[in-house]
Amino acid sequence: MNEMKICITAQGPTLEAPVDPRFGRCASFVFVDPKTMQTEAVPNPGAMASGGAGIQAAQMVVDRGATAVLTGSVGPNAYNALSAGGVEIFLGATGSVQNAVDQFREGKLSKAASATGPSHMGMGGGRGRGGGGRGRRGY
Repeated sequence: MNEMKICITAQGPTLEAPVDPRFGRCASFVFVDPKTMQTEAVPNPGAMASGGAGIQAAQMVVDRGATAVLTGSVGPNAYNALSAGGVEIFLGATGSVQNAVDQFREGKLSKAASATGPSHMGMGGGRGRGGGGRGRRGY
């Protein structure tokens, strides 16, 4: 029988940690054997990368032998890298890492057929609130 190892994107290294909805920029990956519930937590090498976070993260997940990823969203580069590595991607995981594993075992997560987020989703590229000096006149 094929051994399964699932990887959950998390905000911390434990089963109690909240699921992080971002794949490439999550703080940790928690690898779980859903039969034995044996876990291994690994910091995400792409969390603070200036670029290519999804690809770096996906390569590490593939290298560690994961057969499935549970997350909230995955960009096109990470999706392609995971798919090429034979890793299935499941979306909709919420709550704690333990909750995500339970949702997976109960068939409550949807399998991704394509990327669900744009490239650079977790970069915080929103426009700042500073006015850039415009609108203020120095009389």
